[in-house]
Amino acid sequence: MDAEVMPALSVPDPWTAETLSRTRGSGELRLRRPASGTADPASGGDGVLVEVRMERCVAGRLREAYPVGAHDVEIRVADGTPPALLTEVLAVLVGAIRAADPRCRRAVFAAPVDRPDVVAAAEAAGFRYVLDVDVPGAELSLLVAEPEWVTCVGMDLDRVPGA
Repeated sequence: MDAEVMPALSVPDPWTAETLSRTRGSGELRLRRPASGTADPASGGDGVLVEVRMERCVAGRLREAYPVGAHDVEIRVADGTPPALLTEVLAVLVGAIRAADPRCRRAVFAAPVDRPDVVAAAEAAGFRYVLDVDVPGAELSLLVAEPEWVTCVGMDLDRVPGA
């Protein structure tokens, strides 16, 4: 399965995104937000700056970790990002990914298994824990954010689909 083209993302105010690199299956962004109470996103040292990498799971390190979909996207946020900021960044990126690629079934975030604070930050952003996986060089807890059209199921358990 080939990687789908990684779409350009548009983030909501007060965030701005600068594309650092972009290939067919991945992209690196620098997200910037002004410090609280400032109107200018280019406010320099008083603002928040976070580098992120997004990659189609089918082309990345998670390609053999679970049954990936062609439009699944892994979000990787710079190590050391404080949990509260991580929650905010993940929520912003999930919204941007869904807007740019409505066929994306899963935004995936992989947290180190020994970092429950990072898992909690992702859960606070709307991700749910799925499983732990081993990839070369790391043990990771996978969390996913899925749109409602993926998770909504009929509750008529007495009816067999197609019957």
